[in-house]
Amino acid sequence: MTALATARPPRRGFWGDARFFLGIALVIVSVAGVWLVVGAARATVPVYTAARTIVPGEPLSADTLRPVEVALGQLEERYFTQDELADGLVATRTIAEGELVPADAVGDAAASRTTSVVVRSAVDVPASVEAGTVVELWAAPLLKGGGYDAPRILVPDATVVSVTRDDSMLGGGAAALELVIPRADVAAMLAAQADDSALSVVPTVGAGS
Repeated sequence: MTALATARPPRRGFWGDARFFLGIALVIVSVAGVWLVVGAARATVPVYTAARTIVPGEPLSADTLRPVEVALGQLEERYFTQDELADGLVATRTIAEGELVPADAVGDAAASRTTSVVVRSAVDVPASVEAGTVVELWAAPLLKGGGYDAPRILVPDATVVSVTRDDSMLGGGAAALELVIPRADVAAMLAAQADDSALSVVPTVGAGS
């Protein structure tokens, strides 16, 4: 036999085998990573949407919330989940009908800095003013000799809870409104009502548009 015929093929070195198995491992890890990402994207979380417009200070309950399953991914912590619902929770800002309830829009009723009051507007209230509309409350003090002083802003940031329009009130076109106002403005508003100031509700710029 010749030397060529008896020669054995060289054995593959250790590092050649290691690179092969490392390549297989990287492929497996890559596939697993893609599977986990896709699985996380498809995973749903039980959260809430507003069943109707919810105003600041309004209690959160089964009447105001609608449970839904939504795929939020990494945004889960930004929203109020179903296992967090408890007694004594209120909205801290307006939540529009159908909106997912943000976690930062929920607070403890005991710590709420707002309250609701009912006022009658001395002037017509636009049809665009409805629940959730942000308005200004103006007051024109009654003068001793009759008539009214120049109006001034009494509450710059109030939220409408409800509107009752009655053409028979105050000469027609006026309305009674339930408003959410800061507690700090309650004393001034009650004083204005007590001295028969003319109160007017005016939408803020862009409200209702």
